[in-house]
This record gives sequence, structure tokens and C-alpha cells, in this order.
Amino acid sequence: MVQQLDQPVSTRRSENRPASSTRPGAVLAVSVGLIAAFVLWAAVSPDGLGAVMTSSMNWVAGSVGWSYLVVPLLCIGLLLYLALSRYGDIRLGSNSARPEFSTWAWLAMILSAVMGIGLISYGVAEPISHYMAPPHALAEPETMDAAVRAMQFSFFDWGPHAWAVFGVFGLAIGYSTHRKNRPGLVSPMLRPVLGKLVDGWFGKAIDVFAIIATLFGTTTSLGLGASQIAEGLNRVFGLPTDLPVQIIIIAVITVLFTLSALSGVHRGIRYISEITMTLSILLAVFVFVAGPTNFVSNLFFRSIGQYASEFFTTSLITPSTPDDLQWMQWWTYFMMAWWLSWGAFVGVFLAKISKGRTIRQFVAGVLGVPSLVFFAWFTIFGGTAIKMDMDGAGIGEATTANINSAFFAMLEQLPLVQVTAVLTVVLVALFFISGADANTYVLSMLSSKGTLKPAKPVLTLWGVLTGVCAVLLLVVGGLVALQQAAMLSALPFTIIVALLGISLILELRKDPEFQLLRHARLHEIPGADGERSH
Repeated sequence: MVQQLDQPVSTRRSENRPASSTRPGAVLAVSVGLIAAFVLWAAVSPDGLGAVMTSSMNWVAGSVGWSYLVVPLLCIGLLLYLALSRYGDIRLGSNSARPEFSTWAWLAMILSAVMGIGLISYGVAEPISHYMAPPHALAEPETMDAAVRAMQFSFFDWGPHAWAVFGVFGLAIGYSTHRKNRPGLVSPMLRPVLGKLVDGWFGKAIDVFAIIATLFGTTTSLGLGASQIAEGLNRVFGLPTDLPVQIIIIAVITVLFTLSALSGVHRGIRYISEITMTLSILLAVFVFVAGPTNFVSNLFFRSIGQYASEFFTTSLITPSTPDDLQWMQWWTYFMMAWWLSWGAFVGVFLAKISKGRTIRQFVAGVLGVPSLVFFAWFTIFGGTAIKMDMDGAGIGEATTANINSAFFAMLEQLPLVQVTAVLTVVLVALFFISGADANTYVLSMLSSKGTLKPAKPVLTLWGVLTGVCAVLLLVVGGLVALQQAAMLSALPFTIIVALLGISLILELRKDPEFQLLRHARLHEIPGADGERSH
């Protein structure tokens, strides 16, 4: 029995393993068709598309925006339960499987490929924005209380709530692919809840939703990345930051990340991720040491305390006025929807790189470590900018005028500004490449029946489509259009991620790891009779 359970999962035939070829089929055709229709609409009537997206987003935020809050909170609860329960020892693979990547390489890929661009785009911009206009009017603007509130809500947007969504997707897909030997798709994991529906058009529709949400979630990052690179090039070389420059940047980066994706996860994504993490650490240490170290240190612990003490209040806060609703749409609802739209992409990617790790290791590495890293990053860079603004540097005003200037405005107040500005541009470009690289791989995998080795023409197709959609959304409405696309595409995933959580629990309860104890009678367990006789 033990020998049977411990054999490699890949040697056991799964009832869900498709017998057909892994060549692209209906899912790819439908996905590309829908995206082509969107591209055509954006090209023919950008104003019409923008109006429809705006009205749709206003309805979603006003009617069901609360779902963007509830689902991530439930995901946190589920992951903590799994990590602390007996299920924590189950491996994503056979019982004898071990990780393919070192812990450093694994964490580097998680942090770099998942939300790297956000570290630059929002690392200063979000805290300083909340400092200038505290969320929900919970503090007086530009005060120490406002600084703490700014960090509290930055932690909320970028901490466990985001990573828990990724974690549930990653665990569900990782368990399904590595332990149950199913294709790397979202739909097969829903079999315990949906039954045979996942084998027909309904299952294919789920996978199409996953592809579209993944694409639009990533194009948001590409738009942010292009804006940051343009701003950095303007600061260093005096180049313009207008739309044509951003389009050229996206085109160049699209070629680079497509070539990187063609080289595979073990080469392109891994090496780029390790380089970006090393450079990020160097930049963070420099700003921490050269900046207001004592202020940042004190702000970190005070903000952690505020975040922890009001965790549930913050997690479920909803708008009370129309202005509050608009703020939520720009910040909290957008952030939570962004993470949901990325759920399938990050889940598949995490599953790919986490084979052999236990559920407990996975939760610690995906929920715990990244949250602490992001807390530290936002406090170092955002806290430094806040202290500089308190001292009259005017970073808040610069951010209000142009949100893309926030990070570079902070660096200009420190020594070696030319060096750090160039380093930041390089970092954004590498984050850009690694994130889009992983996205291209996952889109190709999702549209190729879950194969771990998508065909190169499919990889190339998704690389090009990702770049084209990012450009078109920038043309239609800039950052607002990018955010709206991510939020709207994420709406179905509020339901899908809930079903994934339920399916994962049902699957784990039937895991072979516990089969022996579940079916054994007391007298069949060695030593049990002796215990009973005493």
C-alpha cells in the first residue's frame, strides 16, 4: 500500500488525463476570436469601447464590488487552515517528489514574475497618495496618522489578500497537475463540484475566461511598466513620455519577453528573476541606509500594528458615499480585482515552479514571505517619500500631477540619483520581461490543453497579442482603460476561485495520504489492541 502511494504520480493513469493531442483546439480558437473582436472594436470605435467599459465598471463597483473584498479574505482563511492542518504535509507531486528549484530561485520567480512592476509603479505612488488624501477620511491629510494609514492600506492592497488569491489558484492547480496528473488547466480542478460539466463546453468556457482575464490582467502591468520606463528615460536622457514613446517601449519589450518565453522557464524566467531580485535588494538597502532610516523603521512597526489590529475592519470596509465609491474603484476594488484577474496566470505559474513542495511550504512561500517583502518594500520607499514630503520636498504634489513620477521624484532627493534612476529603469524592464514572459508561457499552456511544453508558434502568438492589447488599451483610455479591463475580466473569478477552494478541500479529504487510516479499523492498526487492553 505504501509503495503504491509513493510511486510517481506520472506513472499512474488519471481518469482526467486527456487522451487527445495537446495541440491547441477550441479554447485557443475561441479565445483568439474574442480578443480579435475586442481589438477590432478598440480600433474602430475607441470612444464607444471606453464608454461601455466605464458604465459597466460603475455598475459592477456599485452593485457587487463587495465580492472583491470577501473572496480574498476567505482565501486567506483557507490557506492558513490548510497550512496548519494535517493536509500541510501533502506534497504537490508524489510522496517522494522534491522541489525542482532552490528556495532562493523559487522565491525570486514568485516575487519577480508575479508583481515585480508593481513594486516600482506603486511602491512610492500609493503610500504618498494615501498620505495626501487618507483612505475613507480616516486621518487628517499630511500628518503622522495619515502616514500610518497610508502604509496600512498599502499593506492591505499588496499583502496577504493578494497572495492568498494566487495561493488558492496555485495550490488547486498544483495539486491537480502534479498529484492527480491532470492537465494544467483551471477546469479539471473543479470536477469535485461541477462533475462532468468540466468535460464539455462549460469547462472550455471556464478556460477561455481564464485566458481572457490573464491577458487583461497582464496588459495592465505592461501599461504601467511602459509608463515607468518612459518616465525613467525622461529623467535620465530627457526623452519624451508621450504615447508614441510608450508604444515603442511596449513593442521592444514584447519582442524581448517573447524570445525569453521561447527559451523556457528553467532558463529565461529563472535567470531574469534572480537578477531582478538581487538588484531590487541592492536598491532597497541603498534607499533604507541613505534615507530617513529611523523614521522608516518606526513607521514600519507602527503600521504593522495598525494593520494587524484593524485587519478585519479594513478587509471588509465598503464605500459610504459616491466619492468613497470612486476612491474604492481607483484603489481597493481595482487592486483586489487585479489580483483575481491574475489568479489563473499566477496559479498555473506557481504550480509549474512548485512541484515537490509540501502544502505547508507552499503557503509559507506564497502567502508569508512575499507579504513581508512587500511590507518592507512599501515602507522603505513609501515611508522615505513621506518623510521627504514632510520636510518640504514636494513629492506629494509631484505625484498628484503625475503618478508615474513618484518613484523618481523620491530618488532625486537621495545621492547617486543618476545611478539609481538607471538601475530603476533596468529593474522595470526586467520585471516587465519576466512577468510578461511568465504570462506568455501560461497563456500558451492554458490554450494548449494544459501541456507543460507549449508549441513555439503558440508562444509567439500570445506574446504578440499581449503587446497589441496593451497598446490598444493605452490608446483607448490610458491607465483607466487598463484598470477597467482588469476589473471587468476578474468578475467571473470571484465565483471560480470560491469553487476552486471548495474543490480543493474535497480533493484533499480523499487524498491517498490518508486513505489507509480512513478505512482501517482500530484492531487493524498495529499496537491498537495493546493500547485498548490497558
